[in-house]
Amino acid sequence: MLPKKHVIMNIALIGGGTFCKDFLTKSTFEYRHEIDAKIIAVADPDHDAPGILFAEKLGLKTETDYHRLYSPDYDLQLLILMTPEMEILEDVLATKPKNIRLLSFQTFEILWTAISLEERKLRERTKEIETIIDGIRDFILVLTPDMKVVEVNEAFLQKTGYSRKNVIGKKCYQIYHKIDHPCDESKVDCPLKDVIRNKRQCRQVQTRRMPNGEKRYYEVNIYPIWEKDGKISKFIHISKDISQSKQEEAEITRRLEKMVEERTKQLKETHAKLLHQDKMASLGKLSASVVHEINNPIAGILNLIMLMKRIIEEDGLNLKKDNQFGQYLDLMETETRRTSRIVSNLLAFSRQSRMELKKININQLIEKTLFLNSNLLKIDGARIETKLDQKLPDLKGSEDQILQVFMNIVSNAAEAIESAGGGVLNIKTSHSLKKNTVKAIFKDTGIGIPQDNIPKVFEPFFTTKKKGKGVGLGLSVAYGIIEEHGGAINVKSAEGKGTSFSIELPIHAISAAKK
Repeated sequence: MLPKKHVIMNIALIGGGTFCKDFLTKSTFEYRHEIDAKIIAVADPDHDAPGILFAEKLGLKTETDYHRLYSPDYDLQLLILMTPEMEILEDVLATKPKNIRLLSFQTFEILWTAISLEERKLRERTKEIETIIDGIRDFILVLTPDMKVVEVNEAFLQKTGYSRKNVIGKKCYQIYHKIDHPCDESKVDCPLKDVIRNKRQCRQVQTRRMPNGEKRYYEVNIYPIWEKDGKISKFIHISKDISQSKQEEAEITRRLEKMVEERTKQLKETHAKLLHQDKMASLGKLSASVVHEINNPIAGILNLIMLMKRIIEEDGLNLKKDNQFGQYLDLMETETRRTSRIVSNLLAFSRQSRMELKKININQLIEKTLFLNSNLLKIDGARIETKLDQKLPDLKGSEDQILQVFMNIVSNAAEAIESAGGGVLNIKTSHSLKKNTVKAIFKDTGIGIPQDNIPKVFEPFFTTKKKGKGVGLGLSVAYGIIEEHGGAINVKSAEGKGTSFSIELPIHAISAAKK
């Protein structure tokens, strides 16, 4: 069966007054796509009637005698009276062909008034909707299937700086991407094509460049409007500026990453300390097992020295350098006693003894250390430079243990300087009011420590010295002593340039006061 041919009704108007012009204006421009009818002619005896002049402007046929409209050439189906004169109504009823229908002025006026009222309501409603849409801060555009912009809200114009005439009628890719061809789908995922492809609403996050070059992020939602035949008539394009939330999200991510990084660093440091404490605990157990064996020969040496001194005091010796001999014996006694105390300190590591705390002066301990090591420093070619704060306050701690720390560091510096063929050991002390701490820095120009070995320098039994030169306990003992005093010891070194040990001790509260 052949499809039924689409028929358009031909209409002519009788009366070319203002009412006629108003009807022509609206029916020609506003309703031309909504009705299957076409106005082809207007009749009025007045050539200058508004409706006649407007009809001529539209290219419609005009007649001064409406009887000519009955001609088969016009192929009319309907006559509409645009004038209320009853004589014309009666004449048309009497003269028109039967195949032409007639709509009287009174009937048409009722219909037109009703249509106008509804139109006014629709216009008011449309105005309200436009006001609401323009008040929305999101960007709203209406697009045709060929991506042409047919409507846009005020927020879009204000934000982008475009004028309405520069947007309406343009393609979306001309507005957003400033190109004269559709987007390359291999580089840009077009949301409009996604809607067509998937037959449903689409949501995307896009990056756009504003006219001033600013980069912004938008959440884009595309809603299709369907025709009766299933085709898309328009797209409603709604985009929301999410640049601020993107920046906040990026800032939160950055902070979280920083927190994770800091926490990871703390965990690594804690892990390193726990490992060190475990090694120190092992050292303590070792110390406890050998301390008694060491104390026996030390006690014998000490008794012999005391005996020698008593012989000198009671019987005297016929020696030319008896004064020097006595001085050497005093030093032997001092160092032997100190050795005994060092052994006792090993017991402290195993938590089996308690340190003897008293007021000490760091500067005096440094000077004593340099005196005791003066011969070693001279032999190793180490030149001493000191910058000691003379206003340095005293602190509470174990003199023997702090001296032991200084002795270990100075002797290590002397050996490093000797290996470098000579150099300088610079010692500096200072007081921090803010931290309420005393700080001592030992900086040498020796051979330095390889970077891979720096994390290991405080580990028990780790040493880079030749066999017989050391067992790797000096710095681990020093670390434990400083930690027991509630302080911190750190090392910085560059291979071939030297090493710096920094010791910081609190003036008042120290953990060593605890058992």
